[in-house]
Amino acid sequence: MDTAPNILNDFKAFTLENTVEEAKNLFEESSFTHFPIVKDNILIGLISEESIKEIEENDKEIGYFQYLFTHFQIEKYSNLLDILGVFASNNTNLVSDIDNHEFIGYYEINDVLQLINDTPFLKSEGVVIFLEKEINDYSFSQICQIVESNNAKMVGVFIAESNQYTVKISLKINSTEINEILQSFRRYNFTVLSKHKEDFYIEDLKDRSDYLQKYLNI
Repeated sequence: MDTAPNILNDFKAFTLENTVEEAKNLFEESSFTHFPIVKDNILIGLISEESIKEIEENDKEIGYFQYLFTHFQIEKYSNLLDILGVFASNNTNLVSDIDNHEFIGYYEINDVLQLINDTPFLKSEGVVIFLEKEINDYSFSQICQIVESNNAKMVGVFIAESNQYTVKISLKINSTEINEILQSFRRYNFTVLSKHKEDFYIEDLKDRSDYLQKYLNI
């Protein structure tokens, strides 16, 4: 997915000569948590709203406070997941985009989330299945084979959680006839963590449990 159309330049990046008061004013009129600072259009860091609020010398240039600058950015043509990762790891709602250190513009978190919302994984109709398996005993090729051998197609798949023992996988398929798919996953030692009304295995367990309870009560 091309993310370049979402690069913004609505607000001009700070320079080292901008005053603390000017920076405070921008944060007051926007919802940014951070904002980029450039020198000769080269990104040298970002200043956070939290840091700028602590400075009392409003008439001083922000260049005097470079020790407060933070440093994170993404390179031009980065993919959507890499961009989202920078947002998440830096607890920010703005990320600068650079090309060989030259400042191009910035992304806002809401625009990036909208791009994710428009991906087939979220936008397309289908059923989401949540699976778990030992981490050394799974493969995406096996998952795709199980789905496609049951006359369904994959819409998307990703690892939701993992540790040294197990992996949890979310996948979305384009079929609502999923009982046979769920049973196939179980035959290959996947644990189905999600609940589905089409899952006859659960109904069968319930029937057996009811039968056993009735037997024990005799």
